[in-house]
Amino acid sequence: MKVSLGADHGAFELKEAVKKHLEEKGIEFEDFGCYSKESVDYPKYAFLAANAVAKGECDFGIICCTTGLGVSMAANKVKGVRAAVCTSEMLAEMTRRHNNANVICMGQKVVSEDLAMKMIDIFLSTEFEGGRHERRVSLLTDIENGKELTV
Repeated sequence: MKVSLGADHGAFELKEAVKKHLEEKGIEFEDFGCYSKESVDYPKYAFLAANAVAKGECDFGIICCTTGLGVSMAANKVKGVRAAVCTSEMLAEMTRRHNNANVICMGQKVVSEDLAMKMIDIFLSTEFEGGRHERRVSLLTDIENGKELTV
């Protein structure tokens, strides 16, 4: 397993903690920045990390900013990425189990470091359930590809 990492200045410290956590778990990762607390534009780093997942260079992504919201919006612009903001262990599990999310987004000012590491462990170890959820995830792909859906 290989994980892409990205963060802006608002979550630089959280990203660094995530790197340490992944190293301790023996999980390979690629750090797409940022590399300091100097102010940067979050869409650039979200795109780099999400794009690595979309291109198959990484299996999953972990992207952080102050709230997790901005980077999730940016990551979801990348075709093939299903990014979800998570603020609880249950959300981290369900977004994998039911939505087959491949990127987890978190906010440094929203979750504690301890909770972030628990969510990462759950996210990376939870399998997609498939079944009826496969049909729903396929609808997301249809929308992404410009297919008009009817109710």
